[in-house]
Amino acid sequence: MSETTTPTPPRIGFVSLGCPKALTDSELILTQLAAEGYQTSKTFEGADLVIVNTCGFIDEAVKESLDTIGEALAVNGKVIVTGCLGAKTTGGDQAENLVRHLHPSVLAVTGPHATQQVMDAVHQHCPKPHDPFIDLVPGAFGVAGLKLTPRHYAYLKISEGCNHHCTFCIIPSLRGDLVSRPVGDVLTEARALLEGGVKELLIVSQDTAAYGVNVKYRTGFWDGRPVKTRMLELVRQLAELAEPHGAWVRLHYVYPYPHVDEVVPLMAEGRVLPYLDVPFQHSHPDVLRRMKRPASGEQNLARIARWRELCPQIVIRSTFIAGFPGETQEEFEHLLAFVRAARIDRAGCFAYSPVAGAAANQLPGMLPTEVREERRARFMAVAEEVSAAKLRERIGATMQVLVDSASALGRRGGVGRSYADAPEIDGTVQLLPPEKASKTLKAGEFTRARIVGAQGHDLVGVPV
Repeated sequence: MSETTTPTPPRIGFVSLGCPKALTDSELILTQLAAEGYQTSKTFEGADLVIVNTCGFIDEAVKESLDTIGEALAVNGKVIVTGCLGAKTTGGDQAENLVRHLHPSVLAVTGPHATQQVMDAVHQHCPKPHDPFIDLVPGAFGVAGLKLTPRHYAYLKISEGCNHHCTFCIIPSLRGDLVSRPVGDVLTEARALLEGGVKELLIVSQDTAAYGVNVKYRTGFWDGRPVKTRMLELVRQLAELAEPHGAWVRLHYVYPYPHVDEVVPLMAEGRVLPYLDVPFQHSHPDVLRRMKRPASGEQNLARIARWRELCPQIVIRSTFIAGFPGETQEEFEHLLAFVRAARIDRAGCFAYSPVAGAAANQLPGMLPTEVREERRARFMAVAEEVSAAKLRERIGATMQVLVDSASALGRRGGVGRSYADAPEIDGTVQLLPPEKASKTLKAGEFTRARIVGAQGHDLVGVPV
């Protein structure tokens, strides 16, 4: 009797670069690969082919993506490129795909949010071994598929694209106008994640507060109930889903529209985290007009004051651009004054980068690189001063902390995050060894910690 050998499944090397929206695209592709029986690998060597999900937003991201493609070609030779960089062209009268121009030997190139196109290219160059049902995918969250994040938190993308045409940004040209996911699909994925053990849902999109605009906030259905395709109704339903699991819901990329005020009471009630990630970008009205941003600095100060009136514990995170074309010294000082007055809890800043294809590159008054970098450094010094002061105010408080890592059951301490800390972009809570021998810590579980100090962007706490 001859032995039957099981053929080794094809192995696909995979690299995911860029923002959380790109990460969710990667998760969709990885889920489909696993559903069809492919194995995946983080290395290029020994893979049957490599997929690189790229970022094309700023120059540094473009360089990283192109370097990664080059490395994959050198090590493996069979490369499929997807993501935002895949949608960029060289410009000029004879415009051609940028990736193919620089790396003509790649097997295929797609833009972002193109799972089926990527899979078609994979099938062409590495035929699929089989096609099982999605719920047989090892390690997946059922209909929510595979995730690249630790199992206790997950990004949930609610829409794709953006209706704004900010002069510094090329996202609409890469990802298109706003397309909201059906509300029932979003809530079904959320439920699968929560039932699979996720303790923190991070809601992402290009413009979370505009959810439903493209379908005129039409009423959808979920579990036989009507649910309006609008941010407020979506967040209410997410809060209802998360409550039995004791899970957090965190909102990212929320433009400061007036209707955001309607969501803040849910934060005050403890139904969703009192945390808003709001991309203000600048404060001076003239700079905001040149950026074609949808709000003014004065309105933003008033809106933040209103949010804090409704929910005193709310944390505001934001990103800003220093050295935008034409930015005067007075306009920059206005930005510094805004950060101080608004008391932004967590702030990041980019020196303006002339991204190819951005309308802002044609504005007069492009500042020298050294001026842009100097202003970015000055901004961050002020932002860190504000943030450090706010962190010191938490010393003595007891906070709920989601543990991200803890060895030896936490006997040597661990690392976690409070409601004020989104993963990877904010600070952490450095957990000291528990005072009680019976107290244990485990990644993916909550603990309470008494805050005893602050170090840089982080808090220091003792589990209680």
